[in-house]
Amino acid sequence: LMVVLFSLFVSCYYDNEEALYPVYGTKCDTVNVTFSATIVPILSSNCLSCHSNATAATFGNNIKLQGYADVKANATAVAGAIKHTGTYSPMPKNGAKLSDCSIKQFDIWVSKGMLNN
Repeated sequence: LMVVLFSLFVSCYYDNEEALYPVYGTKCDTVNVTFSATIVPILSSNCLSCHSNATAATFGNNIKLQGYADVKANATAVAGAIKHTGTYSPMPKNGAKLSDCSIKQFDIWVSKGMLNN
């Protein structure tokens, strides 16, 4: 009887659905965060309509976020604005808050020294 019960417990294996059938594209990559592959796409999709070199004077309070030097110089303000914290104007203006993943990735880039990579 013990052998039968033991074999039942050992032979039954259950895994969770998320591990068996992952949904690709929904995981937040916080390991491979780089300026060119992570930060630039976030800024391009959410910020550059107002904060590009061509539009910043008219729509972006003259805050430019198109190039590395400008993003690095404004990183603290960008972080406050995308988190909707403190005295920073919530960004994107009149838009939804960025995803938790994008905010986390920006924070990681800042904490790792804001490398131009």
